[in-house]
Amino acid sequence: MGLPNSGAAYVPRAKVRDYLLSSHHPVGRAKAAFFHGLGFTGETEDRLIAGILEIARSGRLVAAVESPYGVKYVVEGILTSPTGKAAAVITVWVVEPNDPRPRLVTAYPK
Repeated sequence: MGLPNSGAAYVPRAKVRDYLLSSHHPVGRAKAAFFHGLGFTGETEDRLIAGILEIARSGRLVAAVESPYGVKYVVEGILTSPTGKAAAVITVWVVEPNDPRPRLVTAYPK
């Protein structure tokens, strides 16, 4: 089983630009180092978004946790970089009570 409603999943561009690829973000900079090491940069952020969405569609659902803010889903899969490297990645999604579309919360190495 995969991410429910994965075809509607979306990745906010600011999440990628200002968090996952930001070497200045206090929490995201470790993730940025990982993604930069794979060859993702600001110029290839569209490829990172596409790869994360592919994990949403074809990855393996490993957890679903309900909270007052919605349901959080953890999905793991393989991300292929612009340089051809492949890495196991964990993605975290939330489906809020008022929006059925899964929204990316974070992504990090497995």
